[in-house]
Amino acid sequence: MSATPLDPARLSLTPADDGDFEALLALRMAAMRESLDRVGRFDPQRARERLSRGYLPAYTRHIRLDGELVGFVVVVPREKDWLIDHLYVHPSAQGEGVGSWVMERVLRDADAQHKAVSVTALKHSAANRFYLRHGFVLQAEGEWDLYYLRPAAPREPRG
Repeated sequence: MSATPLDPARLSLTPADDGDFEALLALRMAAMRESLDRVGRFDPQRARERLSRGYLPAYTRHIRLDGELVGFVVVVPREKDWLIDHLYVHPSAQGEGVGSWVMERVLRDADAQHKAVSVTALKHSAANRFYLRHGFVLQAEGEWDLYYLRPAAPREPRG
């Protein structure tokens, strides 16, 4: 981790579009490779299929550091909650506070809408510590994944 905190002015979220799929797939594979290799599950074809099932440009934002693409986030609004379907930061930008900066924005917006936030993380991934630090609570465990929920912020009482 860097000794000086990352200046938030260096970060931005920008909309994605249909033509971004290949670049985001490459970024996802770079971000997930170490965790997937550790459990013997890295498979480029499976990575392509997983992202193509959940690639919704309308809900996808590029994460930019100094204008350069360093990650992306997909937040899908659902009836009872918001689903963080993807959140990846390139290994070159991990540990700098980029993911926390994104998560703070997602959670702030969810709180404003009184929505819980759900996310799934690969077992044995560093992402699990990240989600726990941001207030997510383990809900269930599958063969390969852990399922988390961050409860909705309480509504302010009406005066």
